[in-house]
Amino acid sequence: MDTHIIMSRKETKYAEILHKAEAEGLKNREGAEMLHLSIRQLQRLKRAFREEGLKGLVHRSRGKPSNRKMPDEERRQMVALIKTRYPDFGPTFAGEKLREKHQIFHDPKTIRSIMIAEGLWKPKRKKKQVYRAWRERRPCYGEMRQYDGSYEYWFEERGEKCCLLASIDDAAGSITHAKFDAHEGVFPTFRFWQEYLEKHGKPLSVYVDKFSTYSMNHKLAKENPDTLTQFQRAMRELGIEPICAHSSPAKGRVERLFGTLQDRLIKELRLQDISTIPEANVFLEKIFIPDFNRRFSVSPRETANMHHPLTEKERASLPAILSRQSVRIIRNDFTIAYRKSWYQLAEDQPVTVFKKNAVIVEERLDGTTCFRLRGKYLLSAKLPFRPQKATPRRTPWALTKKPTYHPSKDHPWRKFDFAHH
Repeated sequence: MDTHIIMSRKETKYAEILHKAEAEGLKNREGAEMLHLSIRQLQRLKRAFREEGLKGLVHRSRGKPSNRKMPDEERRQMVALIKTRYPDFGPTFAGEKLREKHQIFHDPKTIRSIMIAEGLWKPKRKKKQVYRAWRERRPCYGEMRQYDGSYEYWFEERGEKCCLLASIDDAAGSITHAKFDAHEGVFPTFRFWQEYLEKHGKPLSVYVDKFSTYSMNHKLAKENPDTLTQFQRAMRELGIEPICAHSSPAKGRVERLFGTLQDRLIKELRLQDISTIPEANVFLEKIFIPDFNRRFSVSPRETANMHHPLTEKERASLPAILSRQSVRIIRNDFTIAYRKSWYQLAEDQPVTVFKKNAVIVEERLDGTTCFRLRGKYLLSAKLPFRPQKATPRRTPWALTKKPTYHPSKDHPWRKFDFAHH
């Protein structure tokens, strides 16, 4: 019966050179140079070739199980755990959880091959990407913050869809602050940055996209550089440069962060059985962010921290800066109308107030409404209803009844006799 021997390219080359050595008397030194082996290695191959033929050139471990092969029982246990508890986890993340919670220590590549063999993981094919020039990381921590929000079912079927607001340092790649909120509007963004500024201080710049909260997208607004969003106005008052990206890949660091969080954070919240925003925010701050930064952050090129601490004046004015601001006109009866409510100005004020003055209305995060005129805050009281005028206004469609005209007895028309004319 014929015996088939499977040989690698290297082993086939060994066979060719050894045939020449036997047939043509090739010297050991020349053969060793051709095969890039030592003379002793070549002599061992020649001896094995003489005794066993081609079979002597094949590696002895071929076709045998590896001495470092995972025991079958351990493999079955690992597959059962992944199927029951981590069915939608990636190999790296699954390996971390097996190590942390079940004391099963294996390389992610080993876990990946097992998951592929069991049909638990499908390798992703890389898409053909459009060429984009690489931008080097900023050298210092705090020089640039990339900030964005991501809407997702973060609690899966356990809760409603909500928004995760997050900022990542461009130099270190670390999450500096993250917070769940209902949406990505002005007030959630201001709440996020108030907490950030009080904790870290002021970064040099904030890199955002062209969402309506951060950028004026109307054509006429773009042509006017003085037209600012509430976010841009607040950042400029704080001395922070707001930068708007023209595409998502431009701020790719925070975009990739959300891709990672949509994989890892959702599963972590599931494992912790967290289904409310307050619980999730505590978990983010106390557990998830420190662990994430320990795993994935890098060291900046420079050791300097570019954050500027808030001064006492800035800290005191922070509620005013991080407020929704608009302009209203004082009416003739010294009232101000704002959001279907009416406010009566007091008689005594810290600044002289005239009718038709334009005041700045500050709608603050704590729910209060303040009126500012020439840097001073006006004293006011909210009215229970809209003020009424002293005299009722006449409706335009109610016409006044005109009196019927009766000429006097001695009127010329009464004296004229039409019958004789």
